[in-house]
Amino acid sequence: MGKYFGTDGFRGEANKDLTVDHAFRIGRYLGWYYSRDHRARIVIGKDTRRSSYMFESALCAGLTASGADAYLLHVTSTPSVSYITRSDDFDCGVMISASHNPYYDNGIKLINGDGDKMEESLLDGIEAYLDSDESLPYAEGANIGETIDYAAGRNRYIGYLISLATRSYKGRRVGLDCANGSTWMMAKSVFDALGADTTVVANHPDGLNINVDCGSTHIENLQKLVLENHLDVGFAFDGDADRCLAVDEKGNVVNGDHILYLSAKYMQSRGVFGNSHVVTTVMSNMGLYKALDELGIGYEKTAVGDKYVAENMKKNGHLIGGEQSGHIIFGQFSTTGDGLLTAIKVMEAMLESKQTLSELAGGMKMYPQVLKNVVVDDKDGTLADEAVQAEVRRVEEELGTEGRVLLRKSGTEPLLRVMVEAGSQELCEAKVDQIIASMKTSGHLLKIK
Repeated sequence: MGKYFGTDGFRGEANKDLTVDHAFRIGRYLGWYYSRDHRARIVIGKDTRRSSYMFESALCAGLTASGADAYLLHVTSTPSVSYITRSDDFDCGVMISASHNPYYDNGIKLINGDGDKMEESLLDGIEAYLDSDESLPYAEGANIGETIDYAAGRNRYIGYLISLATRSYKGRRVGLDCANGSTWMMAKSVFDALGADTTVVANHPDGLNINVDCGSTHIENLQKLVLENHLDVGFAFDGDADRCLAVDEKGNVVNGDHILYLSAKYMQSRGVFGNSHVVTTVMSNMGLYKALDELGIGYEKTAVGDKYVAENMKKNGHLIGGEQSGHIIFGQFSTTGDGLLTAIKVMEAMLESKQTLSELAGGMKMYPQVLKNVVVDDKDGTLADEAVQAEVRRVEEELGTEGRVLLRKSGTEPLLRVMVEAGSQELCEAKVDQIIASMKTSGHLLKIK
């Protein structure tokens, strides 16, 4: 990760960490970079945050000043930008969003011409430019870029999603929590077109209420909606709709690990999974791995971040991967996590198998998990401390095959994340505290956050 761009773009508080000047200069660099040998075409989407409109204008000014044409999808999802970038042959795509973060944060995500997250080499070039006094040439006369309304691209993406459904949803009662974000219009359009009886909440964005007590980060609202309205299933998205969590007909949460499990099992039953593996991050629950073992389905683990999942899938040709948080990638249909696509694929598994969501997800048992963040004096030094390592090994031996330990450092804060999965919540708490105690004894622990 660089100074500005992390695994999911340049993100921070609007006009404090990420300023309108940053957006303008990013536009200037992208416009110059892609317009060196042709008239560049760059597509831009945004979520519903108040600041997204400001950043959109700044990006457009920078792009067009450098001679590139800026195509505006307006309020749309991150996966739609990825889809349109690759399907309509754009040089690159830009999504303005801070995903599940509060409204006062925002971010700029860059997508390459293949619909994947941008290469590090280009991000390094942008970062160097942001920290320099370099003056890029301005386009003049007819070479100044245009800003073009491209809402038709968003509509084409919606049509693509609808085309992927294998059956009508007629008679199915579906709840949708749009997080007052990117899907506030799109989700209902898709499910209505497919014949579902839809009940929609958090679909009245005002620029300040994105993710506020709604969406995939506040799944309890969807649970209540499903139970009170006797719905068959509910889907909750995050601010930019690259995540999806579900709620079954009994009100139980179906998280990303459950979706990976039931989707892989469904594909296996249809004879289309072949020798593919499920790609997860190291944060997936051990219950997923045990359930996949029972099915004879292999899996691979990557570092935290859907970027690494996508890279593994592309390199090895795997069909599905994702994160417990709901970033699910269906490799045959998308290059990134896509909340609406995930909902459609879950509906397919339900309808084609003639099972409820609780039945589909019931074969996987989630192990209790406790994660605590601890502020330390030196992340690398703490990880390398022999006493801490010895305590981690001791806990691992005590848990055996019925638990696991994960100790990793934060990429953005001076803290370590201590996670234990085991047979009970009490045991998890005890073992996490046991490891943290070793950090205190060794003199590294500053506080538990």
